[in-house]
Amino acid sequence: MKPRLSVVVPFYNVGAYIGDCLDSIARQTWTDFEAILVDDGSPDDSAVIAKEYCIRDSRFRIVQQDNAGLGPARNTGVDHAVGEYVAFVDSDDLVTRHGFGMLIRTLDRTGSDFAGGNARRFNNSYGVRPSWLHRQCFTQDRLATHVSETPDLVLDRMVWNKVYRRSFWDEFGFRFPAIRYEDYPVTLKAHLAAVTVDTLAAPVYYWRERESGDSITQQKFQLGNLRDRVVSAGMVLDLVEEALPPVRERVHSHFTQIDLQALLTAFGTVPAEEEQQLVELTHALIQRLDASALDGASRFDRLQYAALQAGDVELLRRLAVFRDGQRREVRVVRRSGRWQLDYPGVRETAVPQELYVASEQDLTLATSVREVTWVDGKLSVKGTAEIRHLETKRASSLRIALVIAGRPYPLKVRRYVETDLHGDEAQVGFEVLLDRELLAKCTAGPAHFDVTMRSGRVRRRDRLRGPRAGSPGWPPGAWIDDMSWIQPGPGKDDCFVVRRLTDPCRLTSVEQTPDALVLHGRSKFDHPALFVTRSVAGGEEEVPLEIDGRDFIARLQIRPIIEETNPDDPFSQRTTRAFRMRGREGQEQVLLWTAGDRLVSHAEGGRVVMLTRSTGGYVNLHESPIRMTATAAVAAGNMLVVRGPDWGDVGFSWRRYLAGSDDYVDVACRRTVSDDGWAAVVNVDALRTDELPADWILFATALDGSSHAVQCEPFLSSRLPLTISRDSHALAVRPLAGTLHVEVR
Repeated sequence: MKPRLSVVVPFYNVGAYIGDCLDSIARQTWTDFEAILVDDGSPDDSAVIAKEYCIRDSRFRIVQQDNAGLGPARNTGVDHAVGEYVAFVDSDDLVTRHGFGMLIRTLDRTGSDFAGGNARRFNNSYGVRPSWLHRQCFTQDRLATHVSETPDLVLDRMVWNKVYRRSFWDEFGFRFPAIRYEDYPVTLKAHLAAVTVDTLAAPVYYWRERESGDSITQQKFQLGNLRDRVVSAGMVLDLVEEALPPVRERVHSHFTQIDLQALLTAFGTVPAEEEQQLVELTHALIQRLDASALDGASRFDRLQYAALQAGDVELLRRLAVFRDGQRREVRVVRRSGRWQLDYPGVRETAVPQELYVASEQDLTLATSVREVTWVDGKLSVKGTAEIRHLETKRASSLRIALVIAGRPYPLKVRRYVETDLHGDEAQVGFEVLLDRELLAKCTAGPAHFDVTMRSGRVRRRDRLRGPRAGSPGWPPGAWIDDMSWIQPGPGKDDCFVVRRLTDPCRLTSVEQTPDALVLHGRSKFDHPALFVTRSVAGGEEEVPLEIDGRDFIARLQIRPIIEETNPDDPFSQRTTRAFRMRGREGQEQVLLWTAGDRLVSHAEGGRVVMLTRSTGGYVNLHESPIRMTATAAVAAGNMLVVRGPDWGDVGFSWRRYLAGSDDYVDVACRRTVSDDGWAAVVNVDALRTDELPADWILFATALDGSSHAVQCEPFLSSRLPLTISRDSHALAVRPLAGTLHVEVR
């Protein structure tokens, strides 16, 4: 019998990754599939690993060809596929257990031509995080939609987070070109040709980002890569030549913002002998783009375009260095009554001087939240506020108000010196303290912070935005009276908000027994029921309760949780469960964590169960393979000490990857073990380097040589960042995508 799904997996020189990729496919809850592994003349042991898989699992078969590139290898796979549906997986990536099943069931229900789902980016250094590109396209479930109805789908460039109906694929004769960036011409053509498509907000695909940057989409500044990028863009622009105006405009705008900027940024590193070729490539793309897309760009972008037209490669190089973040933002000064970019050497270039003029619209308010703590019963919020491009002078004024249900409550603002967007020390830091009386006025709806800044003649106003990693992303909540819990945290549109929860359903304490976690809590409802849910896989399970009025006790048996090894996250092998309480009348609340500031864990048989909190302060249960987890970080003199529960014999080191390479530098830690667990100790002077900024990641290495980045437990995240000053260097210990880092500046 023919399988319903054919999964095409081309591979070339991916011996370090292909095993994990094929594992993730084999673990699918959708079992009616064939996996066609296309060996594109791989020179390493990838084919050996692939053949071993084919021997073990009859659903996998291998096809071999001379090296022709990813696009032709995908075409070969399709030629050998027999399924009703076809999907593509890159051999260094992963698929979620439920992804194919969700997409196929959606297509069976709607009859759409293809379905796509959300994606995550991942690697060993930074863990798992959202894919910026897919976060825009797959914000919600949309059934039987079309790119003409949802223009953001023109940003959907990748072929691999989808399942296509094979009859649709054959009807339009889709074939991948023999270039890099081969996805976009096929994907957009499919969007335009489809009658309807389905999009799912749930992640179905994990997209690897290699530490070395050694992948097609990460080799941004190699000339051959850029040449293929321009060829691919030309194919896409041809497709939308007669498309509906919203689709055409969105595509041209996207290429202006992304691909053109990649070419312009390459001027910062291009060798002198390749400069002219890069100029020609950039001209080739810019000549295809609508003038309206270019005119709508920022003044800085338009300055780059003008430098290109003038042939001023030296200015292009300097601007590219700024663009790539190797220097800080360009300053703006006022000359002859006009705001002007104060860039070294600009007045000596051939670019028209009016392009250096900045409008007041370019001078936006930039804010960030750096640290959130509770101080003597008051909520402390520290951050920065400055008007972009302007020097922040001491004479500037800053007003901040907490807006509750539309009413502003002015706050006392303490200002201090902090690093600004230009890398200088300036009066951009601030702290506001919210006392219990004010917090008691908050409602369950989010209260936001209104920020107004005046510098000279320029006045700007906006909401407080930009929560940074650490306590702004995992802010601690607290009781302000017997019934009111305050939970600050990230809100919509990157805003920072405060909510008051009145008599919430809550976890109050946790006990550990040899075989169970015993949860004590209090419900908002009479006669409550408690359910454990899996947000990714779906479904729920009721947990028996012992009830005394509105107080309850629940016992979670550990062994059944560990034995159910079917992780939702294909990279970390973690499954996350949440808790919901329901009343008799159908009322429902997520269970809030109010049970102290430490996780509860149980390790057994190489796996660990952890009861902890989510970023919003709710109770989460994680089950995963054992990976060392940091629960505390302190600075003691010259030493940085990180601690965590002792789950195995490992060594610790701080690791820094070298630019554009899988090579790294390790600084070993001194490891000690006590009844409280392990401690990894390092002299912070050993982390200082001439290459700034530098990013160090704490790694644990087992006796067999395998290593992984140490996880940063949520309660530790809520206490970070930890800042350390050493002479001219500043070190910040903070979490990034769930792992522990030290940033040196």
